[in-house]
Amino acid sequence: MKDDKVSIRQPAPLIVGIDFSSAPSRRKPIVVARCVLVDEGRGLRLDGFERLMTLEAFAAWLRPDPSRPEWLAGCDLPFGLPREFLQAQGWARDWVSSIQAVAGLTRAELVERCRAFCAGRPAGRRLAHRATDGPAGSSPSMKWVNPPVVLMLHAALPRMLAAGLHLPGLHEGDRSRVAVEAYPGLFARECLGRRSYKSDDRRRDDAGRQAARRELLARLASGQHRLGLAVAIDAGLGEEMAAESSADALDALICAVQAGWAWQRRDAGYGLPASLDPLEGWIATAVAN
Repeated sequence: MKDDKVSIRQPAPLIVGIDFSSAPSRRKPIVVARCVLVDEGRGLRLDGFERLMTLEAFAAWLRPDPSRPEWLAGCDLPFGLPREFLQAQGWARDWVSSIQAVAGLTRAELVERCRAFCAGRPAGRRLAHRATDGPAGSSPSMKWVNPPVVLMLHAALPRMLAAGLHLPGLHEGDRSRVAVEAYPGLFARECLGRRSYKSDDRRRDDAGRQAARRELLARLASGQHRLGLAVAIDAGLGEEMAAESSADALDALICAVQAGWAWQRRDAGYGLPASLDPLEGWIATAVAN
């Protein structure tokens, strides 16, 4: 069905998906999927992946580069903390000051603040949630284990702020380098239900997970999903993603598709809801209640 909020202009930016790690290494790098818009902005072509082994390499990638003068990235990491938590810390003045407060803490100090906040709350409500968590089905951004998303925020957002990125709804920056919050788990659940498609433990990678990854790749290639963008995927890259038990490259590609959806709606706030909390942020493609 045609979306009357979709708009096209040229030249088109690079569309990027970033599967982030708060402690990147050769074994678990930050994976960047690079895509270009095709079919007058209705689809994408996957051109390949970059793997960043350090946070310094990530910070360098964010800076202006003549080889990619304009880009929009979907990043699999939380762009804000729950307002309730920020208010309890005295960090709720505005988004920039909240990120600066986080940046002024060590990882251990930030985790201790999260623990102390949770300790005084009733069972079942220990972690505070952002408004986007319900519609997206995402983990609370203050969670420090399984997955340690608050450490991802701590590692990424101060660097993104320092790089001068434009973060719609949160921070006015360089509009040639735009980032939106992405979440591949939302896309995967819409396509697979609760079936698992990945595991960081290769020993747990069974036929069911492998089949689920191939199903996601088929959906992405055909455009048969809610976001509607089809991705042209080289056969070799497709096999690489199908074989990777952790699905880091596949997740990066899903983030790029979510970024492509946001780019189509850039003239309507990148598809983010008007009710977006300017402290918490919102996950692109999640539907507000």
